[in-house]
Amino acid sequence: MTVHRIFFGAEGLRALWGIVLFRAAYDGLRFCILPVALGVFPSSALNAQDMLPSVAYVSEGSVLLCVFLATLLMARIEGRTFTNYGFGARRSLRNFAAGLGWGVAVLSLLVAILRAAGLLVFDGRLLFGAGVLRYGAVWLGGFLLVGVTEEMLARGYMQFTLTRGCAAIYGRLFGARRPELLGFWTAAVVLSIAFSYNHLENPGESPLGLLSAGLIGMVFCLSLARTGSLWWAIGFHASWDWAQSFLFGVADSGTLVQGRLLNTHPVGRAVLSGGLTGPEGSVLVLPILGLIVAVVVVTLPKARFGYSPADAPDASLH
Repeated sequence: MTVHRIFFGAEGLRALWGIVLFRAAYDGLRFCILPVALGVFPSSALNAQDMLPSVAYVSEGSVLLCVFLATLLMARIEGRTFTNYGFGARRSLRNFAAGLGWGVAVLSLLVAILRAAGLLVFDGRLLFGAGVLRYGAVWLGGFLLVGVTEEMLARGYMQFTLTRGCAAIYGRLFGARRPELLGFWTAAVVLSIAFSYNHLENPGESPLGLLSAGLIGMVFCLSLARTGSLWWAIGFHASWDWAQSFLFGVADSGTLVQGRLLNTHPVGRAVLSGGLTGPEGSVLVLPILGLIVAVVVVTLPKARFGYSPADAPDASLH
């Protein structure tokens, strides 16, 4: 009985062990799958100055497969479904489409400000005719993979389960009146910091870029709390990256892509222009993040997040 209570509580598998198993499954799958998938490319393709679409699709697709399988495993173990992890169907298409639109619009505003301030110079077009549509569609698909993968990994199973664990601590140890609310935002802070830390792997990342990554993680958690799903965040994440990399040809955490519409370069101090990091590394991204918060609060109706200690469907985080 003592051993059983270490691993299982009133809600089944304890949150700590769920997180450990999920990370072990994800890291193990990634260790096995990713090197094999990328092994089909020569080193010149993997180390190309501009990322190739084929490399992006294979790498992101492989990571998405790992996240999906790890999440599916934990759902089976814990007797839950993907809807518990931010993939509820209510208003999913509407929220996804809204996220797509706002991502392009807000990134375009940031680029316009940088250009007007003389911090970003447009050197000319690189694509014409059918190439615009072809590469535009290819990169939109690639960044949809990025959006689904990163949101599912950072704010899917992990957000749900860490919320569950933190809520139990706040409720049982401290007698908090709204433990799910405190648990959700504690998990959001922890996972947004982890999201920022993961960007250290990017070749041209900067301190301001890391800060903006962590803050946008919090904004995505706000959209999750408002809508009960990840669909708005997935749409925004995908179109923000698409507008940076394809539409305006600016660096995204130091990475440029092959087949971008425009060619640009930053001018002036990196803290203002973003430098090699791209617009996300500019201090001007901070008021833009404030604008995104306002967009979420004003445009997204409050909904109920699918979690309670008893998995009641009407559990609220508001």
